[in-house]
Amino acid sequence: MTSAVTFAVLIVGVALVFDFFNGFHDAANSIATVVSTRVLSPRVAVIWAAFFNFVAAFTFGTAVARTMGNGMIRLEAVNLYVILAGLIGAIFWDVLTWYYGLPVSSSHALIGGYAGAAIAKAGWGVILLDGWTKTLIFIILSPAIGFILGGSLMLAVYWIFQSWAPQRVDTYFRKLQLLSAAAYSFGHGTNDAQKTMGIIAGTLFTAGILKRFYIPFWVVLMAYAAIALGTLAGGWRIVKTMGMKITSLRPVGGFCAETAAAISLLGTAMAGIPVSTTHTIAGGIMGVGSVQRFSAVHWGVARSIMWAWVLTIPISGVASFLCFRVIHHFFSAA
Repeated sequence: MTSAVTFAVLIVGVALVFDFFNGFHDAANSIATVVSTRVLSPRVAVIWAAFFNFVAAFTFGTAVARTMGNGMIRLEAVNLYVILAGLIGAIFWDVLTWYYGLPVSSSHALIGGYAGAAIAKAGWGVILLDGWTKTLIFIILSPAIGFILGGSLMLAVYWIFQSWAPQRVDTYFRKLQLLSAAAYSFGHGTNDAQKTMGIIAGTLFTAGILKRFYIPFWVVLMAYAAIALGTLAGGWRIVKTMGMKITSLRPVGGFCAETAAAISLLGTAMAGIPVSTTHTIAGGIMGVGSVQRFSAVHWGVARSIMWAWVLTIPISGVASFLCFRVIHHFFSAA
């Protein structure tokens, strides 16, 4: 094996570690609502979420992966050190925010890290603005869509079930929430694992292992397996923030928030837009809480989360920029 191929294999391993942390960090998104409403125990919830994360591999295409792999950065200006530095910066931000229980976007950490390392290597001209437009717009739109859909579904449920006794509604939606949790986990898998697929395919293409850029099916399987295993590990600090600190949820609210997020994720996955699963579910939870009572949302917690969202791309980008500089200092080939 040549040194370039060996190094590429190492980077693929680091990418899968990131994918594991993505599932670990974002497990909260998949299970927080169904755990906080006590529909499923934490252990069963992560197995449920991991299963539907993995099933997504056999259902959706790879449009998001193609956008991540060759739609945001000029591949001809990227080398393997850029990809490695980008992954390290993203993992750094994931671990830091997990420690503080902040539900941020692993996807945006990866995007920011990849861009920061590429800029360190080749300057601002390496950025493909067209590929960034949709992603940056959806940083705002995805939580807003989740908020509106979640609130609208909650209003519709109130109207449809207004004559039902609260206990009967609760029992009914405990069953329905199993379906909404599955749909959200499925959407999580369709969107998030694809981002790592794109990075791995870009690595293989840069190293000359792939003669043209495409997503091999074995890459698809590895990425989905890694994110599913990460989800099984669970990120309990963030579960508490998402499921309990933003607002108090009952099964009907959990169902509306998860359904709103699932609709958003599946729609953007089909369009090839890499959006944040964290943003969509948090927006859905806030929308549900606002309909119940505006003061039911703990806006101080929501504000902290939103600041973390804003800082994700810049901080992971700066971390990867500095990481690349360190690599460049020690390896002249960079």
